[in-house]
Amino acid sequence: MARLKTYPSAFENKVGFDQVRDLLKCKTHSTMGRDEIDALQADDDYAEIQQRLSRIQELMGIMQEGRDFPSLSLEDLRHPLDAIHPMGTYLEEDRLPHLVQAIRTIEHLYRFLGYEGANNLNSGEKPRYPALLALLPEGLLLPQLARRIDALLDRFGKIQDHASPELQSIRSERSSIERNITRQMRTLLARAVSEGWAEEDARPTLRDGHPVIPVIPGYKRNIPGIIHDESSSGKTVFVEPMEIVVSNNRVRELDAAERREIIRILIALADEIRPHIPALFAMYHLVGIFDALLAITHFSLEEKAVIPLVKKHPYIHWVEARHPLLRRTLEAEKRALVPIDLRLTPPNARILLISGPNAGGKSVCLKTCVLLQYMLQMGMPIPVHPDSSAGIFSALAINIGDDQSIEDDLSTYSSHLVSMRHFCKIASKDALLLIDEFGAGTEPEVGGAIAEALLEEFNLKQSFALITTHYRNLKQYASEHQGIVNGAMLYDRGAMRPLFKLSIGQPGSSFAIEIAKKSGLPQRVLETASRLVGQEMLEADKYVQEIARDKRYWEKKREAIRKQEKQLEEEIEKYSLALSKLRGSREAVLKQAKEEAQRLLKESNARIERTIREIKEHNAERAKTLQARQELQQFATESALMEGTDKTGSDHDTIDREWQKIENRRKRKEEKRLKATQTETTEPHATEDRPLPLEIGCRITIPSQNGIEGTLLEIRGQQALISLGGTMQTMIALKKIERTREKSSGVSALSEKVSSNITELIHEKKTKFREELDVRGMRALDALQAVEYYLDEAIQVSCHRVRILHGTGTGALRQSIRQFLPTRPYILRFYDEDVRFGGAGITIVEL
Repeated sequence: MARLKTYPSAFENKVGFDQVRDLLKCKTHSTMGRDEIDALQADDDYAEIQQRLSRIQELMGIMQEGRDFPSLSLEDLRHPLDAIHPMGTYLEEDRLPHLVQAIRTIEHLYRFLGYEGANNLNSGEKPRYPALLALLPEGLLLPQLARRIDALLDRFGKIQDHASPELQSIRSERSSIERNITRQMRTLLARAVSEGWAEEDARPTLRDGHPVIPVIPGYKRNIPGIIHDESSSGKTVFVEPMEIVVSNNRVRELDAAERREIIRILIALADEIRPHIPALFAMYHLVGIFDALLAITHFSLEEKAVIPLVKKHPYIHWVEARHPLLRRTLEAEKRALVPIDLRLTPPNARILLISGPNAGGKSVCLKTCVLLQYMLQMGMPIPVHPDSSAGIFSALAINIGDDQSIEDDLSTYSSHLVSMRHFCKIASKDALLLIDEFGAGTEPEVGGAIAEALLEEFNLKQSFALITTHYRNLKQYASEHQGIVNGAMLYDRGAMRPLFKLSIGQPGSSFAIEIAKKSGLPQRVLETASRLVGQEMLEADKYVQEIARDKRYWEKKREAIRKQEKQLEEEIEKYSLALSKLRGSREAVLKQAKEEAQRLLKESNARIERTIREIKEHNAERAKTLQARQELQQFATESALMEGTDKTGSDHDTIDREWQKIENRRKRKEEKRLKATQTETTEPHATEDRPLPLEIGCRITIPSQNGIEGTLLEIRGQQALISLGGTMQTMIALKKIERTREKSSGVSALSEKVSSNITELIHEKKTKFREELDVRGMRALDALQAVEYYLDEAIQVSCHRVRILHGTGTGALRQSIRQFLPTRPYILRFYDEDVRFGGAGITIVEL
């Protein structure tokens, strides 16, 4: 078992696990449990972590089943037990009931978990709680010791009279003397009342353990004895009669003798307990382990935590991760926590660089990541979606907050650099590094350069990292290097508020101008700042935000479609299953009906034959013939009624039709799947000649677009920049183009020979072209014709994005345009405008 390496020394305080420990300790029931929680340490051994998680999983199952786990609320007797190691020492009488309770609790725990000793291994049955049973050692069950202690104690937890003959004799004599004292006190008090020495309502009482009689002060000399006290008013004195003094002295002697005898019995009992002290210590340790495990289980159930899929190698894929401490804080304020989706996967996404506005959730994201990973390697379930998965790291290091120190002569940035020195030592392919505000605290140019150099170092060592920053050079570095990905905390520019959602794939903007405006800075200051920054930088942030917005929109659409398709498939499956059952039951009914028909046929033939025979036997007597005919007619009527009750023919036809529909749909779906498979596996041109390699400047054709020809200008990764007809350039996937083998003789969509007149015409169109078409008020047919002409013109002038204003109204015009657009091959995609600029009343078309 290897302990997880962490940095800095105050790691748990930095990530908030010290507060989690406090919450866990509040859920324990014993000192032993609290000690175990304090001793919890994170591990980097896969087998050990899996074993810990298995124990919690079994306990969670017990809790969810509603079973009552044995109570572990026990008094800690480890120090008293340790004190009886020397001979002649003993456990106090009041400790013995607690010791018996602990022994009985362990017995109950073993029974509850189904412990059968060696039988657990020899029996073929798999135990119900294998991980918990593995914690139970042999030799901890001490029923004989519990019975021995029980034999000495009464139901009040005191040493019984018959614990020894001497003790029984002492207590018997003391009881006899105490009864005599009681009788004497009553007699003396009755005489004092009758003589007027005491009040009528006077009763015997005790003062300093001595039985006394309340007497009127003027008559205190009339009762020989010892005065022990007087009332606060001075009207009563308390006298112990002399006749009682001797008896009371004897009681005190017997008390001392009883105490000596009890100590002798306890010393003898300690001699019997002493050989079992190691087992008793192990027993209390086991109670602490289970108490701590139960505390973790209750905490996990409160947080709706789960055990994700755990892998041996470093890896993080969390869905809907929630910070447990932040959730409790927000819940107390009646606010909802926004969960985080996070993914760090080798080799292309080991380092996630998060940017975005201040107070947008970057630090919360970082703390959530490190706290949940630390909890997982503690062997605790974590609050994430069940589809999440994670791996094991050998080191966790975090740099967050201000570590400046006057004593150590460290500024904020100096302390940051000291931490980075340790990070460079810790960085490895099994380490997870977490840095907040990377490079901040000094001159931006220098700080950004040092941060970029450190980022390169971490990437070269193949470390995993989660880093927050505002520096543009780091965002640019992440977009250009493998292993690092950008991430952004989203921000609603319309509402001017952070969304606290992490989007992976593009960098975020700090929205400094927007936040400054919301903070109430003077407009003149904001305008000056915007001018100093430059419109280009502000526009870049705007475009990044628009890209992120569009991505979110289509992700939501895709998720909604996926859910609808899944729901539709489930409904179809249910429907087809029901039809299948109905079809089966129909066949059973038809079979039964055929059998019944055959039976009726046989019976009908027998009836007819019998009727004919009876008519012949009676020589066709009128009365007998009439009776036979009536019986035959009645049988025929009953048979007809039975046939009339079968009116399920139309129902059978309906079932067949519905079943046929489902079968046809399945066939169509299978044909589409096979067709798609064949399309993927079949080459566009099944020729024996291999395709020619693509080169800059070569002639190409686009088979999927009716053989449109063009010239290859540039190759950018998996995309190609091509020229069509010399008047338009476009990007297209490399796999969609082919190099032509010879000059095409067919008719091309765009001829390579373009006259100067056409070039001038297109140039004129570009200057007059507007990126917006208004078709409001048109009929659908006219609007579609206008849209088609407009889109053709947009292609001619190389416009890649246009807006079609159709309004909302009844939605008919919008629907017609939306049905028309997918039929045109040059349409890349189309969608609603942002709600702030027209929403569903405007359709954005990308060509």
